[in-house]
Amino acid sequence: MSLIAEAALRIEPDQPPTAPRAARPASEPAYQVIRRNGTVTPFDASKIAVALTKAFLAVEGNSAAASRRVHDIVAELAEQIVAGLTRRADAGRTFHIEDIQDRVELALMRGEHHKVARAYVLYRDERARERLAEKQAVAEDTTAALHVKTEDGGLIALDEARLAAIVEEACAGLDAVSSVPILAEARRNLYDGITLDELSLAPILAARTLVEQEPNYAFASARLLLDRLRREALTFVAGRAEQATQAEMATRYASYFPDFVKTGIEAELIDPELGRFDLVRLGAALKPERDLNFQYLGLQTLYDRYFLHTKGRRFELPQAFFMRVAMGLALREIDREGKAIEFYDLLSSFDFMASTPTLFNSGTTRPQLSSCFLTTIGDDLDAIFKGVKDNALLAKYSGGLGNDWTPVRGLGAHIKGTNGESQGVVPFLKVANDTAIAVNQGGKRKGAVCAYLETWHVDIEEFLDLRKNTGDDRRRTHDMNTANWVPDLFMERVEADAEWTLFSPDETPDLHDLYGKAFRKAYEAREAQAAAGELKVFRKVRALDLWRRMLTMLFETGHPWVTFKDPCNIRSPQGHVGVVHSSNLCTEITLNTSKDEVAVCNLGSVNLLNHITEQGLDLERLGRTVGTAMRMLDNVIDINFYTIPEARASNLRHRPIGLGLMGFQDALQKLRIPYASEAAIEFADRSMEAISYHAISASVDLAAERGRYASFEGSLWSKGILPVDSIELLEDARPGVQMDATTTLDWEMLRKRVRKTGMRNSNTMAIAPTATISNICGVSQSIEPGYQNLFVKSNMSGDFTVVNAQLVHDLKQRGLWDEVMVSDLKYFDGLLGRIDRVPDDLKALYATAFEIDPAWLVEAASRRQKWIDQAQSLNLYIADPSGKKLDELYRLAWRKGLKTTYYLRSRSATHVEKSTLKGTDGKLNAVSATVVAVPAATPVAIGTKQAWGKACAIDDPECEACQ
Repeated sequence: MSLIAEAALRIEPDQPPTAPRAARPASEPAYQVIRRNGTVTPFDASKIAVALTKAFLAVEGNSAAASRRVHDIVAELAEQIVAGLTRRADAGRTFHIEDIQDRVELALMRGEHHKVARAYVLYRDERARERLAEKQAVAEDTTAALHVKTEDGGLIALDEARLAAIVEEACAGLDAVSSVPILAEARRNLYDGITLDELSLAPILAARTLVEQEPNYAFASARLLLDRLRREALTFVAGRAEQATQAEMATRYASYFPDFVKTGIEAELIDPELGRFDLVRLGAALKPERDLNFQYLGLQTLYDRYFLHTKGRRFELPQAFFMRVAMGLALREIDREGKAIEFYDLLSSFDFMASTPTLFNSGTTRPQLSSCFLTTIGDDLDAIFKGVKDNALLAKYSGGLGNDWTPVRGLGAHIKGTNGESQGVVPFLKVANDTAIAVNQGGKRKGAVCAYLETWHVDIEEFLDLRKNTGDDRRRTHDMNTANWVPDLFMERVEADAEWTLFSPDETPDLHDLYGKAFRKAYEAREAQAAAGELKVFRKVRALDLWRRMLTMLFETGHPWVTFKDPCNIRSPQGHVGVVHSSNLCTEITLNTSKDEVAVCNLGSVNLLNHITEQGLDLERLGRTVGTAMRMLDNVIDINFYTIPEARASNLRHRPIGLGLMGFQDALQKLRIPYASEAAIEFADRSMEAISYHAISASVDLAAERGRYASFEGSLWSKGILPVDSIELLEDARPGVQMDATTTLDWEMLRKRVRKTGMRNSNTMAIAPTATISNICGVSQSIEPGYQNLFVKSNMSGDFTVVNAQLVHDLKQRGLWDEVMVSDLKYFDGLLGRIDRVPDDLKALYATAFEIDPAWLVEAASRRQKWIDQAQSLNLYIADPSGKKLDELYRLAWRKGLKTTYYLRSRSATHVEKSTLKGTDGKLNAVSATVVAVPAATPVAIGTKQAWGKACAIDDPECEACQ
């Protein structure tokens, strides 16, 4: 009997069938199967489909294309086989297993699937021989004659025992992980004269191929990468060949750490001030066992882009990395060692993670630690090119940029100095676009900038076209992000189907700094001036037509994003000292900008998953995490390396920070709460309330210790108006806004503390995308629903298999995790909805982004937004977009009081093709591309135009949001 058939027939009889299957009518009598040992078991037709699927996959591979073909063929064959069996069933309604297998083989032969038929018959014997060979490979020293080439060109005998020990150590303590297949595959790739680097790669690559079968191999792969990193780092620091096992690092880390700091200082990469810390005490505080918490994607990302290196060699180990970052953030603390250990403990536990610039640069000679910079571009050549220069300087050290271009006069406006006409804002945006490409942050990630323009600007229609692939390329910005800065008055005109007037800002400069009722009054006065012929450059359009075009371009090109001016300003704590003119690169920062002030924000994110227990959200642990995190972020402001004086002046005056969160969906799944549910909305509300409460409280504590921020007086804080209270201000300016205002904590006590003591920070919260730092921590990014349950993620470190480990755990518990389930997930693009044998409760719990009505995302975001003094990076997913759906979705976002939205991601715009990792997962970096964007087959009507699917490509390796 073939192993395929045997495995299929061993499945429990009461299991739900897999798709496709040949179903027996409920009224038909039950059949039984006589097995070879004489036992009788119930007949389950679905097992024939499983056996056939395995046979086909063994021959044709696991690619999505093959899976689609296999599913169609198997459904037909299984139906034929079951029909043939039931027609010839004896009076007892029993079949012998030999008869079933004969019919399977006969059906394959009749269908001319000769290779599959042969595989079906021979599979058991072949697998038995393979297992025997694997056992022999482990038991026998078959590679004793192999030699390894050292760095000096010499040859040494392969240390087979160490190779086995390292692999065994990597698998230790991991459920469902075995060293046998890793060693067997690794040995097949060894050869005489193999280099040390190639030798260290072999088991890593072997383990990576198994991740799609068992997610815990992601931990084993990371531990094998650790061995490679340890050899590289320890050798460089010691100045001689050295390597260590994980067990040996329990004592080796402490002695390595002072040498690491010394090496970094000598290489002019680490701030010499770190050498004045008590390095022995800090080295003793390192926790080597936390190296085991990495998954492969996280550790490989750190290896490629974060760890310090010189002369092409990494010399920074993971716990030294976290301590280096912590020391950099504790430089100005009184008890520097004590705070460094506290900060290190928080970072290395993954309870909280600082943003990428902080991780890159903390403790280095150029500590540019801030994530986001917002600027306003002035309306003359000096100001414009100063703005472009500022972009370059700010981007050089990993800052993401948001530029407010609204003040720049529009096309056709008069230029007094030359008595000519302006070419408008677009040519200068082209210059800014090319500057972002030229400054790529030292190869760590591409420079990234987002341009914002208000909806009344006369160049707004050209602005909408910036990302199109057609038209005059000199007026296109293919690499720059763009966003609409939309006043409430425009949305009201859209809803009323009224006219909208476009102006040039040189004639209407007051509109730029106004919002709410004041903006309405000034705008209507400018319309009256235009009607009276007092303005030279203006144009009237139908508001609804412009809105439809905005949505069309958003769908076609992914830009410009839709962000809302009025709620950003009306609810801003800092309205007394300025105006919010734009958001940042990822739409979560809402800070004032002007010609004299460049807004700066310092980000970090709480890992929500780590704060979930069986009883729910651990508020005590969350409070400790937020308290320490707020101190770290406040320290960034004083330590930071500022590349332009306007950024320094603004940051020291207002001291804004942005505490966010990640792992939201993981937390929901641990709590067994489906994303598309009222319980999830409630959890979004309560978890953000807790973070908000502790963040504000921590800023009060810092104010008591260090003093208020300079511009505190006159702020909403000083009036006792907290973020949740500012909803009333928005309701007053825009009646009908639909925001929940329920609270559960003691906010009145906190209001009194804020008024009495003050705040250390003008702003405290913002939810960033966390695309890279969530990879480091091994959790879902930010507040996002999962994209797929099994997919290949691309970033600048390569392509990585990502499997929802919690789902695999649940499927294993129900006996549903097997090769056919892996194939089904590939076939259905990582979605459970159409896999018949998956129970409905799991389908709801693990519903992915495109299976969830986006209204749920908006409602959850609205509940969070009431607590946040800035904004949140909110991607919106829509499976089958249409003009009507997009219109309803973005109007809902506005009505629900959202300040900003981020990418629109459309399933019809792309199709993700994932080939089997057995064939492609063969390199540490730049492995074969497995995510292929294919244009949608059918155009989608938006308004009166046809929009072809070109929406955001998820997990774009060069996209800031995906990094």
